[in-house]
Parts: sequence; structure tokens; C-alpha cells
Amino acid sequence: MTLSSNKIFIIGLPRTGTTSICSKFLSLSFRVAHTAYTQNTFAQARVIADTPVFSDFAKLDNFYPNSQFIYLARELSLWIPSIRQLLQRMHTNIVRDDGGFNPYIKRCYQQVFSPFTLENINDDDFLIGCYQKHQQSVKQYFGQRQGQLLTIDISKGESLNALLSFIEMPTQQGNFEKMNCGGKVTAWKDIKSPLKVESTHNGRIASLDYLATEN
Repeated sequence: MTLSSNKIFIIGLPRTGTTSICSKFLSLSFRVAHTAYTQNTFAQARVIADTPVFSDFAKLDNFYPNSQFIYLARELSLWIPSIRQLLQRMHTNIVRDDGGFNPYIKRCYQQVFSPFTLENINDDDFLIGCYQKHQQSVKQYFGQRQGQLLTIDISKGESLNALLSFIEMPTQQGNFEKMNCGGKVTAWKDIKSPLKVESTHNGRIASLDYLATEN
């Protein structure tokens, strides 16, 4: 079996700027999927963000050799109210047994924000702990392989050129566009580009090859 390689995975948690960086990659002429739930999505996209990659980065590293990973950091004072609002909206559809979100979304959120309860979602210390645990798992996994991992905060002025240097493209003036502000979560859907790769096949998910290789 021939594996696609040299992917770029955005492994920051939700509400750290995943839509903004995906939009930038579109402007740089990359094929981009903001979430991926079919094998065709993984095959077609060069850049993939959000679920399930923020949870499955180690498996993806093994399955897609020579890939690059971008961890998005954000100041906790800004991330906490933003992620809380998102998790509160998502809670019912994540925990329900009779439908709701697809299994990939449910698994990833329940893994990172465990136990996924409304009480925990409303607890600052719980959310900080989840953020720090995920951040530490990324740091520990990549260890000394710094050439494979870039860590940026897209609100910082130097972050765009750090990204461009990481992917070996010419530097440029400017910053990342701020998107999904004020609790908005639909900015990606509003972007029109032939380089966008659909996350599903006509709304349906499918099995993912990198998960099928698990022992």
C-alpha cells in the first residue's frame, strides 16, 4: 500500500485559530480540509486541521511519514471563555447515545475534555488542565524532532513568517486574518475556494485507514 506523505497537520485545540490558519493555507494555494472524516478527504487534502487530527497526531505521524505538524497556542485567558462557549453548545450532541455528532467528533472531544460534563466545562481549572495536558502530550511526543513541529500563536506578529519559513515559502508582510470572533463558528463554511476539501462524502463519514492499522 502506498501512503500519502508530507501532509501538514494543524494539531492545536479548537478555538486556537484553526480556521484562520486554514484560510491562510488556501491563500497559499494548498488544498485544505478543516476537519476530515473520510479517507478521500485525507487523500485529497495537503493540510488538515481540527478533528480528528488534534487527538490522533501520533497515529497520523506513523501513518503519513515525513509530515509536518503545527501546534497552535493561545493565551489561556482568551481561550477559556471561547472554548467554554463552544463546548456548552456541543455538549448535548457529544454525550447523547441516539445520534448527535459523528463518532469521530465524539471520541476526540471526550478524550481531550474528559470527563465531558457540564460541571467540568464550567470549571476554569478543568479547562486549563485539559489544555496543558494536550500541550504537554504534543511536546513529549515530538521531543527533539523540532524540525517536524512548529508551535505558534497566530495573534503574535511574528507567527505568519514563522509559518512561511517552516513550510519553506517566501516571507511576506501581514498577519493572520481573525475569524470566528465573538463565538462565531461558521466562518469556514462561508469561505468559497476550489481548494477546500469536503470533510465528508455527501454528509457521510467513512472508515479511516490510519485507524485500521491499530493493533
